[in-house]
Amino acid sequence: MISLENYIAFCLAGLALAAVPGPTVTVVIANALRFGARAGLLNVAGTVLAGLMWLVIAALGLTAAVHIMGVWFDLLRYAGAAYLVWLGWKLLTAKGELGRGETQPRAAHGFFLQGFIVTATNPKVLVLFGMLIPPFLTENGSASLQILTLGGSFIVIAFLTDTAYALMAGRAGEWLSRPRIRMVEIASGTFLAAAGIWMALKGR
Repeated sequence: MISLENYIAFCLAGLALAAVPGPTVTVVIANALRFGARAGLLNVAGTVLAGLMWLVIAALGLTAAVHIMGVWFDLLRYAGAAYLVWLGWKLLTAKGELGRGETQPRAAHGFFLQGFIVTATNPKVLVLFGMLIPPFLTENGSASLQILTLGGSFIVIAFLTDTAYALMAGRAGEWLSRPRIRMVEIASGTFLAAAGIWMALKGR
């Protein structure tokens, strides 16, 4: 079963990833700024459903990988740890650029479907689950249960951060200035790099 320290480290890494504006957050913010917080929140609901879909796919694939790889499991864990460090470095050197993005203008309806499509058609979500989760798995207990627990926790964290962005954008778009985005990038990059190093040095 997942230890408390592993779970806390995962949640911190997940929070760091979820807090940085990417394609999904860009759509949420853009719609909230243009149509109000409700539009952004409907986007968020759609992304949650798509995230659950990707989680099921990831759980099936990762569980099979853990059973097949056996002694190679450590390599998967170290690869995931290195990925976290790389993401951390990318954020630390981003200079506010990750806050940029585009969204196509849409009518004031269909925001739920829009959020679902943006996330469901983004294969990077599956890659994210495939690289973020393995460093925090242990060989004790059910791999499927651990993957669903960690993945489900990430979806909850992403839901909370996306909701916060929608509400802030709906009420005060000026808060999401580039300097503040840069502050988020620095904090998130530090958390990710630290989590990757910690998992690489820590024994199971």
